[in-house]
Amino acid sequence: MEGITGRDLVLAASAIGAGLAVIAGIGPGIGQGYAAGKGAEGVGRQPEAQGEIIRTMLLGQAVAETTGIYGLFVAIMLLFANPLIRLLG
Repeated sequence: MEGITGRDLVLAASAIGAGLAVIAGIGPGIGQGYAAGKGAEGVGRQPEAQGEIIRTMLLGQAVAETTGIYGLFVAIMLLFANPLIRLLG
């Protein structure tokens, strides 16, 4: 019966890390929903400023989305292109 090897430990820690990295997508999702709601509220109050409100809101949402994309990238890297596994041989 074999014990836990270094490779097994790295794979388990990578899976846990990937799950935590994907959780990073919750923050941008909440923030974008809040921004969209406030943007709709702003357009409802000042319909003549619709273009400027939407432009600003979309720019903010694009910046917020990068956080979720970084989390997804880290998760995919840990699961499929893990550099630590290569170090173990």
